[in-house]
Formats: sequence, C-alpha cells, structure tokens
Amino acid sequence: MAAESEGTPCWADGTFGDLDGAKRFYGEVLGWTYGESMPEYGNYTQAYVDGKAVAALSPPMPGQESPPAWTLYLASPDAAATTAKIREHGGEVLVEPMRVGDFGTMVLAADPAGTPFGAWQAGSHEGFQARTVPGAYAWAEVYTRDPAKADAFFPAVFGYGVKHLEDDAIDFSLYDLGGDPVLGRMKMGEDFPPEVPAHLNVYFTVADCDGAVDRAKSLGAELRFGPMTMPFGRFAALTDPQGAVFSLIDVSTTAGEMPRITDVT
Repeated sequence: MAAESEGTPCWADGTFGDLDGAKRFYGEVLGWTYGESMPEYGNYTQAYVDGKAVAALSPPMPGQESPPAWTLYLASPDAAATTAKIREHGGEVLVEPMRVGDFGTMVLAADPAGTPFGAWQAGSHEGFQARTVPGAYAWAEVYTRDPAKADAFFPAVFGYGVKHLEDDAIDFSLYDLGGDPVLGRMKMGEDFPPEVPAHLNVYFTVADCDGAVDRAKSLGAELRFGPMTMPFGRFAALTDPQGAVFSLIDVSTTAGEMPRITDVT
C-alpha cells in the first residue's frame, strides 16, 4: 500500500478519558477488535476489522484538556511544509510536527474558523488498511459556521478543487482531488446548539444503519439526526457515551436523485 495522495483522509483516531469504555462501545457498534495498547505512545490502541487497521483509540495526552473527540488526519508528503501552509493561510498549529517513532510524523491544527484536524506524513504506518467495509472509515465532512473560511483554507493548504451542491436547504461543498471527492463541507445552521463547536464529522461504514443506531443507543449513545436515506447512503449522526460526535452510514442503501453540482474552483 502506497502512502496516500496529499490531502486524502488517511487515518482517524479518537481521544477518550475512559479508554476501556470507548473500546467496549465501538467494539459493540462497529465490530472492532484491538491490538495491544502501546504505553510508550500514551496507550495508543489500534482498532481492526478482519485484521486490517481501521482507526485507533487513546486516552488524552498529559495536560490535554479537550473533550472526547475524533480526529481526522489528511495525508501530507512533508509535515513541515504543510505546517507552514497552515500558518500562511490563517490556520492555527496546535501541535508542531512530531515524529512518532518510525510510524510517521503528525501535526494537529485548526482552520481559521476553529475546525480541528490532523496531518500525517506516513512512515511505516501509511493509514487505513480498509475503507467502506463494515466497521471501516467511509467519509468525513467539515462542519463549520464559516463556510467561506473553510472553502478558502483547505483548498489552499491541500490543493483541493471545490464543487458546490445546488440545494436551497443546505450549504454544502465537496472537496476533490483529481475530480474524486475526498471530503465534504457542511455549514452549521441554527439547528446546531451554539455550544457545538466546529468539527470534522467522521462517518463509519455499517451494513445496517438502523440496527447499528439501535445498538449504539442501547449502549448510551445519543441520536442527533436520522437515520435518513440519501443518494449517497442511509446515515445517522450520533454522540457517543463520552460525548464524541460521529456518524454511521450504510452506503448500499440509497434513494433519490443525485443533486446538481457546480464547479467553484
């Protein structure tokens, strides 16, 4: 497996105060099994589906005050150069390029409107070993109250083209690489409580969205939206028992016509 093209979502990890609780929850909902926690890397624990790495869970780093959340990493061929571009275009660098053994180099940052994300320069760990199979990463979207800032920042840093959905009900863009959509951008409207910050919403694949939602709710998750069927799949947005936002999607169940899409850049 070659390292992903620059800007491609390549990895996701979740930070949780109760690591064992998170392992139980996502194991039940997504069928994950786990490797051994790595104490030399803060008990970072990789999750697997059919023996393939699909995500990781870890406790907060010492002194880290942030609430439980998922972080999406975008591929970078040069973490230092990506960091410079983040600053150049008004983003905030939260963690400077940090080498993680021979696995690779990570950067944590936020766009000018406060959406946190990671960048990953692959070493021996090149990212997702499976996608869009049950339990694996499917998709992600930038949820922001300032879409203009996101639509300027992410393409400037990662070279995305931008397309906009022609839909009066939502303000939604697609970021693409070589014409292939890799990330979405959704404007957060008044239906989002003011205390919900800008975030990257990570979607995990399931074979049965309704069944997975019921299982998640029985384990303490809160349903935020859906399930709803769209041309892209049947999906739902949830908050896990520790407060982290995530989504589930069954990409095999679709309905309706694809919306019209307009090239922006």
